[in-house]
Amino acid sequence: MRKWKLAGAVLALTFALTACGNDDEATKEKTNETDVAGEQGTNEVTGQYPMTISPTIASTDTEEAGTVNFEDITFESMPEKMVVFDYGFLDTLDTLGVEGVVGVPQDSNLPSNLEEYAGDEYVNVGTLKEPLLEDIAEIGPDAIFISGRQSPFYEELSEIAPVVFVGTSQDDYWNTFLKSVDVAAKMFDKEAEAEEHIAKIESSIEEVKTLAGNYETTLVTMYNEGKLSGFARNSRFAYIYDIYGFKPVIDDIAASSHGSNFGFEAILDMDPEVLFVIDRTAAVGDQSNIAKDMENKIIEKTQAYQNKRIVYLDGVLWYISGGGLTSELAKIDEILAELK
Repeated sequence: MRKWKLAGAVLALTFALTACGNDDEATKEKTNETDVAGEQGTNEVTGQYPMTISPTIASTDTEEAGTVNFEDITFESMPEKMVVFDYGFLDTLDTLGVEGVVGVPQDSNLPSNLEEYAGDEYVNVGTLKEPLLEDIAEIGPDAIFISGRQSPFYEELSEIAPVVFVGTSQDDYWNTFLKSVDVAAKMFDKEAEAEEHIAKIESSIEEVKTLAGNYETTLVTMYNEGKLSGFARNSRFAYIYDIYGFKPVIDDIAASSHGSNFGFEAILDMDPEVLFVIDRTAAVGDQSNIAKDMENKIIEKTQAYQNKRIVYLDGVLWYISGGGLTSELAKIDEILAELK
């Protein structure tokens, strides 16, 4: 376990009680008020710190660095200067009104709801896959929050500041999303606010479940420069089935972060009632002709096409910036808007 002591003075509060007057009841009342004030003052200064934060997952495998193990981090006080690489976690911090973010990757993938973080008041700390280590060190952050794309740089970043992994897991997306929200809520004393937002998401989930009950077969695909990948259960987008309630047209598509490659003929053979298409091409900033490529003579024979149930999902939202309080609600709202 890594333990970090953040710079800053520890405030000492001293309360002096002075008895005055001859009215015992008034003196007693004043003493009670002072005791309560003392308790509140202590809470404001120390909160729940020191606080040990666990990563949302214990380890991950990368091509560049092999297996990367993430450690628990103990913070002595609440971080005041933060670098955030995971857009989902940045989304959650922003939604909860947390201040203190000083550096973010200001690349072309920055979601529209987080455009303010492209401003000059924030330091550009690189891209999602290439952190600018020297620039981050110059900031001197109290905490760095990362996800899978930055995992190969975990040790190097840890030499600069405490690093917390807050990304989601392909194998357990929904629960790791909830864990990341819990990290933000506990660290920055926003648990009540987080509960309100989670309640809104849960309400929308019930609504989309009702909608999903109208269909017997669904397929989630991802479009990438003319190529297609499919996702079933135990995959990156399995929560569309497991949480939203859509029934997969097939259960045994090979699980991987980019799905299983297959062609338009395979979609026709499966013939789903609803076809979700995530536009990865647009998500990474390239020119996309998704509708032109997808709606060909083969796909035109499917139930999904004929009943106007091909749903093109926003690439940045689903592929880049998910895992935040606002983005997860936006995903559900997108499906509701398209299929209602």
